[in-house]
Amino acid sequence: MNTRKFYCILASVLSMALPIFALEVDEKELKSAASDTIVFINYTGPHSKIDSMASIKKLGSDMGDVVAKSLDSKISAGSSAKYSVIHAIDSSVKEKLDADIILIGPNATVDHIDNLRHIIASYLVAAYGYSEKDAETVAVFVPVYNAVYRNKLDSFNSKYKQVVMDNLSASSCGLSVNYKEWPGQSQIVIPLFDVNGGLSTVDTSVISDSEVVKHMQEDEDKNVDARKDMVDIKEREAEQATKKAQDAQKEAVQEQKKLTEEKKKTEEKKQQAEEAQKKAEKNPEDKKAQKEAEQKKEEYEEQKKVEEEQKKVTEEAKENAAEQQAIADKKNTEAQEERKTIAKDQQDVIQKEIENAKAPAAYGIELTNEKSMLSGLIKVNTDTGALIKASPVTVIRNRTIYQAGDNFIAIAGENSGNGTVKVVLLSPDTMEICAESNETASEDSVLVQDGEDYYCVILEGKNCKVAKYDKELNLKLKSALDVASATPITVTDSFLIVTDAKGTVRLLDKSDLSPISAKPSNLDAK
Repeated sequence: MNTRKFYCILASVLSMALPIFALEVDEKELKSAASDTIVFINYTGPHSKIDSMASIKKLGSDMGDVVAKSLDSKISAGSSAKYSVIHAIDSSVKEKLDADIILIGPNATVDHIDNLRHIIASYLVAAYGYSEKDAETVAVFVPVYNAVYRNKLDSFNSKYKQVVMDNLSASSCGLSVNYKEWPGQSQIVIPLFDVNGGLSTVDTSVISDSEVVKHMQEDEDKNVDARKDMVDIKEREAEQATKKAQDAQKEAVQEQKKLTEEKKKTEEKKQQAEEAQKKAEKNPEDKKAQKEAEQKKEEYEEQKKVEEEQKKVTEEAKENAAEQQAIADKKNTEAQEERKTIAKDQQDVIQKEIENAKAPAAYGIELTNEKSMLSGLIKVNTDTGALIKASPVTVIRNRTIYQAGDNFIAIAGENSGNGTVKVVLLSPDTMEICAESNETASEDSVLVQDGEDYYCVILEGKNCKVAKYDKELNLKLKSALDVASATPITVTDSFLIVTDAKGTVRLLDKSDLSPISAKPSNLDAK
């Protein structure tokens, strides 16, 4: 979710041809103002290695394939170092819920909530036969549910069986909103209503409770599409439960008929036993009469047991019918109530979009990580100072960004996990990365504009070079001279002033970035 509160206003409308300077937003104040808001912090910069969607989904499906072979038993699958699952099942306990617990190991590299959702969804498809669309819908809700109840062990204890609680800890249960805290510190709980329940395998009522939906509404689009898809699932669950209830009711009627028949038989056996007993009492010396009385008594006792068993079967059938009807009623009620809320939220989203489209706006950058001096592109209403849109890319370095043609150019990224640092282009519409350099940039590099050219420092092995890019991120020139990773770059009409790798100030010819030799002074000549 991207709901935020800002306590500063642009001092002036920012020129699109000049560097866009940071709006100094206090990170601690933001966190305090939105302490109850679920905002997933993802790494949205360049990556040193791009995993294919197929390889990401395979992480989940491999675990699901193992669990699918043992749905009714407790089992574990996957790699504890990276991604694993505990299928925490105890069929001997009827109260509370079973669960699957997906663990993110210490060596896992997942750094975006979307990829984590793909892993969860592919797991559900492989383990329980969910359709991809339904699995993706459930996977939208599961992380939010786990973020809402992060570290709240008592909340989990109130819903889940001991077999589940034995695998949860107060320090790791649920999911942090910050991807940096995922490895080795995540126990993602997926509540299971019925492991053989098909569409109703995962308890959708639990993962979409009022607290979860409230937080999903905080997103700028209020997660309307995902919530609609969840309503669709619940309505189909209701249809299935209604069908089961009808079938169970028919079965209950049949079992009741059987019970009526057994009661008649019991009454007949009772009368036969009583008559035989009377006959035996009248003829105490008649061994045949005594034996027959004993036999009729045994038949009566056996029939009472048959009746009692049939009574239990009948009661179970009635209870099953009532339970299925209760499920259908619950799902229908939830779906109807949520549809009303969604309709209102849709109107609010449309109205906000209309207002934002009309509002005078300027682009700026906000400080997203004060310690690392990272920033993110934002669009602000210049009449009110209200945030219109914030870029998901929150790793712009050195608080510098320029307009480059129709896009913005910046140095972005982090050298951690699977991340790297590159020169990137950001779309002003989506505010996402639309292109990135082939070369890796120094994380200390400045970014300097010279007309439609842009200078920065790139890495070549262990050495640093000055690079010149055009507005489409084509590398036009690269210096032969090694420079300091954090060298300033001063642009003049004909040369650049830089600091080389040895700390000496040097001049580079703008035409080819070759070093300009210093001319000997008169003192040197003497």
